[in-house]
Amino acid sequence: MAGIAGIASKNAETEVQEMLNTIRHRGKEGMTILEKNGTTIGLVWNETEDELVKKYLDEGIVVDGSGTGHYALVKAEDGNFKMYRDELGVAPLYHGKDSTGNICFASEVKALQEIAEDISAIPPGHTYDGNRLKSYFKLETGEPLEDNPEKIAVRLRDLLDNIVSRCINTKSVGSWLSGGLDSSTICALAARHVKQLKTFAAGIEGAPDLKFARETADYIKSDHHEVIVTVDDMIRVLPDVIYHLESFDALLVRSSITNYLVAKLASEHVSDVFSGEGGDELFAGYDYLKTIPEEQLDEELVKITGSLHNTALQRVDRSASAHGTRAHVVFANPEVVRFALTIPVKYKIYNNQEKWILRKAMEGLLPESILQRPKAKFWEGAGVEDLLSEYASGRITDNDFRNERKVSDNIKINTKEELFYYRIFKDHFGSDNFEWMGRTKGSPVE
Repeated sequence: MAGIAGIASKNAETEVQEMLNTIRHRGKEGMTILEKNGTTIGLVWNETEDELVKKYLDEGIVVDGSGTGHYALVKAEDGNFKMYRDELGVAPLYHGKDSTGNICFASEVKALQEIAEDISAIPPGHTYDGNRLKSYFKLETGEPLEDNPEKIAVRLRDLLDNIVSRCINTKSVGSWLSGGLDSSTICALAARHVKQLKTFAAGIEGAPDLKFARETADYIKSDHHEVIVTVDDMIRVLPDVIYHLESFDALLVRSSITNYLVAKLASEHVSDVFSGEGGDELFAGYDYLKTIPEEQLDEELVKITGSLHNTALQRVDRSASAHGTRAHVVFANPEVVRFALTIPVKYKIYNNQEKWILRKAMEGLLPESILQRPKAKFWEGAGVEDLLSEYASGRITDNDFRNERKVSDNIKINTKEELFYYRIFKDHFGSDNFEWMGRTKGSPVE
């Protein structure tokens, strides 16, 4: 995705350039800064975003988005800004005020830190005019479909296929592939629309994800690439991962390391990548969801889907953008989300099998081993589940953990692993207010 920044003031080119330099990784092709309507705005972009940049810039609008329903858009108006963020918050957008009270915005927190105070995220589905946040979208279930599951499965497959095809507007496209149902689904559909899809996987030697990714790649005949990761590799890139991720949440950091490395690999071959993020939330992929009464399951799916913006979707955005690539998150497309939330939950968990309707939709397009593969957490499938925890535990004493775990009145470190990450985070971002940071639900606590 692109990177955007601005200050609601004239003659702020130097400051905006410094902000953009901080997020230059988000757009290596070009940089533009201009004064418009009493403000100074700018953006960095990649080659595939040229058309989007030119379309809006002359109107005083900067936009970061994939063109498929995911965007952060800021419009300069009479010395102020009107900001918009997409329905699920796939594209990031933060704001604050400089020392003279001028509104500032940027795609990442790091671009605001030297210039702004009280940094906050624009919530998904909201607009902000410098004074008031206003919701324009509420995530909720629709009227349940009454079709039989066979018809629903066909409609779901056709919709996903249509969205995938609309995302392919460059010859340089590939997909991250974990070998799970979600990423394999997107890869299988994308392979139908390009001459030969490039796929990318990462994990430690012998990791389940590598094995299943190879099976999917062989089945769909993709040009498959993989990176074998060691503990030393993970520790080496950890400071960069936390810097780009802008989080010390243990489960999020853990899953971001292999995502960051596979994104780096992909960037050496393609400009755009597909991600399978969002399928677990929409189609009930997590094991704990089986314990929730059916009449309460829709509510929980809406809740966890609406919480993706500063956890898993942030991982996708930062991993891709760190290497100048653009990620397409098909399951988070507004049309897919709306349709998925009309599918009766009895077809999402059926005969105790999670994501049953998605498995049915992909029959014949994926090997049976993938269709029947149980859900594995991102870091488990990549084989990093205990390695980082053990490494951190060897470097954080019990006394350190007791003395340092209270970060603020509202934030408490959960584990030694998280404290290990927090120390690195603090070197990058300090220890001031960071209420903008998300925390993963269900994180372990020591």
